[in-house]
Amino acid sequence: MSAPFDQQSAGRLRIITADERMAERRGIKGVLAGASGIGKTSQLWSLDPTTTLFVNLEAGELAVQGWPGDEVRVRDWELARDIACWIGGPNPAMREDQSYSAAHFARVCDAFGSPAQLAKYQTIFVDSLTVASRLCLQHCKGQPQAMSDRSGKADLRGAYGLLGQEMIGWVTHLQHVPDKNLWLVGILDRKLDDFSRPFFALQVEGAKTGLELPGVVDELITLAELRTEAGEPYRAFICTTLNPFGFPAKDRSGRLATIEEPHLGRLMDKIRRPTATHPTANFQVALPTPEAAIPIPTTTTQEG
Repeated sequence: MSAPFDQQSAGRLRIITADERMAERRGIKGVLAGASGIGKTSQLWSLDPTTTLFVNLEAGELAVQGWPGDEVRVRDWELARDIACWIGGPNPAMREDQSYSAAHFARVCDAFGSPAQLAKYQTIFVDSLTVASRLCLQHCKGQPQAMSDRSGKADLRGAYGLLGQEMIGWVTHLQHVPDKNLWLVGILDRKLDDFSRPFFALQVEGAKTGLELPGVVDELITLAELRTEAGEPYRAFICTTLNPFGFPAKDRSGRLATIEEPHLGRLMDKIRRPTATHPTANFQVALPTPEAAIPIPTTTTQEG
């Protein structure tokens, strides 16, 4: 959860009092990951259509055909970046020639209109990170950083380096929207490491985004298929880092159980719900009782 960018206080120190901080409405920023076809986009049906904006990069809205909410369709990286600036506002740390600067914000406001029209939306649902990374990579391949100074030929190392900067900058800017929920949908792949051990990773271009993204957002939720003791399959949200399934997950709120009902709307209600105990109480767990020490026999050398 985050505080808004504020141009008025750039370069100045302002202490936010406890009462002001507690009175702020803070949005939930999260990633919803899962295998292809598991039903990630269909989670739109669990959200209020009157207060949700669907940012559609994937052209996969067949699953939500008939969903009565507003939608923005994005087909190139420049538009994705402009929408992020329009939603998130200007970042005073950026120079005038950089993305998300005051100049960039003024330009997109001239093109899209006043950001006041976004006030009706409480949740931004972006589908998907996977496609966003592909659009970003296509954009990066055409930039000067992706060309070798010596040979003048394409340099993929430069393109992927720029890709990581662009994607993390985009996600970070959206993450700083103070009063709106943000959910980024991503496909989850099952892979094998060098020792043939399975692990799960987000399907995004380049390594930097997948590695750094969990540290940027508040929640990382995996929509997974589990099975009952009788072997019957069911879907559920995996919400905590320590889980027996090996799925990537994270809960910064401290209010979620390892397995939750696969309903995004009710999940956000639970995150906001006040608790009787402080979230850190969940960390006060007893360590397992160590087994009795087994004495190690010593070997003596007998002189002959």
